[in-house]
Amino acid sequence: MRFIGNFDAKVDEKGRVFVPSSFRKILQKNETDHLILRRDVFQKCLVLFPQEIWDEQVDAITARTNMFDRQGRDALRRFVASAEPMTLDSGGRILLPRRYMEEANIHSEVRFIGVDNTIEIWSRQEADSLLDNSENLADMLEEMMSPKTCQQQEKE
Repeated sequence: MRFIGNFDAKVDEKGRVFVPSSFRKILQKNETDHLILRRDVFQKCLVLFPQEIWDEQVDAITARTNMFDRQGRDALRRFVASAEPMTLDSGGRILLPRRYMEEANIHSEVRFIGVDNTIEIWSRQEADSLLDNSENLADMLEEMMSPKTCQQQEKE
């Protein structure tokens, strides 16, 4: 399951927003109707996980810790405690909880961004500034993908 592209949408007064149809088609194709929403760990946005992908992430964290690892258990607890189960309504909408909207600075306009196997939901203003800097992207990709960097990673 892979989501790509970015789509703008409006949030209604109750916090409901239409998930873009191209993303809904991918979810339907994969028979996924259970989703998990949480604030991103690194960015000021929300992340929508298909249930299967969410389970993989939680399993990965769980595999790296045990019940006597205080820091690991705290990270797991904090990761899952701020998650919210979601389902699409009959119209293809989800309801964004107010606390999440406040944390991500979302008001009335959002941008959905497909990022591999998850869907990010940004305030439109934040997304505009994030996606605006193409020079920065070129620098990051050059650093990540240069033969020298790839050879170093292979040695490690």
